[in-house]
Amino acid sequence: MRILRRADDAPRRSLWQRLKDVALLDVGMLVRGGVDAGSLERLEELLLDADFGVPVSVRLVADVEAAAKRGAVRTQDEFVGALRAGVEDALRSGNSDPALALDAMPTVILVVGVNGAGKTTFIGKLASRLRREGKAVVVAAGDTYRAGAIDQLRVWAERVGGHFVGSAPGTDPAAVAYNAIDSAVARRADVVIVDTAGRLHTQDDLMTELQKVARVIAKRLPGAPHETLLVLDGTVGQNAVAQARSFTASVPLTGVVITKLDGTARGGIVVAVHEALDIPVKFVGMGEHADDLVPFDATRYSSDLFAE
Repeated sequence: MRILRRADDAPRRSLWQRLKDVALLDVGMLVRGGVDAGSLERLEELLLDADFGVPVSVRLVADVEAAAKRGAVRTQDEFVGALRAGVEDALRSGNSDPALALDAMPTVILVVGVNGAGKTTFIGKLASRLRREGKAVVVAAGDTYRAGAIDQLRVWAERVGGHFVGSAPGTDPAAVAYNAIDSAVARRADVVIVDTAGRLHTQDDLMTELQKVARVIAKRLPGAPHETLLVLDGTVGQNAVAQARSFTASVPLTGVVITKLDGTARGGIVVAVHEALDIPVKFVGMGEHADDLVPFDATRYSSDLFAE
């Protein structure tokens, strides 16, 4: 199964199909060692349109230009290979380990993000994955502002065989998190996954509340949360980078999860977020089913991104 799939069924040209329009792909020109400035500009525009962001796009274009000038890019395959290698290198730079830290007993995973990013669905799919690995999981409905979120998480917990901890709408989210850790300790559970209210990254009061949740978790269980994962909607483009910057300024993030990922055109956002924050991408979400959560792999991702 490929990491990247269509997020919807609307016809859209793949990144590879659009790359073929760039004159730099003219094999004859590559063999002659020529690099057309206009073609490089079009390549940069294409990468920006695919949400790679300015720093990554400029670096990829410069790498391709340098490789072509020294004769290392003389065919279409070599051209795409150079881009693929550049993306993989970017994703493997700095803090890039996608593995979850699951050594603590219990491990506490705090999940944050804006409304509509897919936090609750991600939690359900993560709980399902951990249950399949034989782990006892407690799920905490910390989004107490929305009764629908509480009910949705309860259904997920029942479906995957996890233990659900919730409360009435309007309850202090920090209290829910505290009670969930109490329950996990009593049950000798392996993992506690704590949902939080969806909030805009510009809402200072809600960001302050999120900081309180993190403090209460740390007070109840020193060293926790062991993972704080930011869930980002892959379709929102560069706004995802702005969201990520604001969240990491409020709570220390250990990783990001990209949902609703459409690799045919906008897949560069994964690279842009990692570049901006220097934190690893842990998972990508491709659908609504329990098994539609894929642990991130830089090699597979870069390969799928430029696949025909």
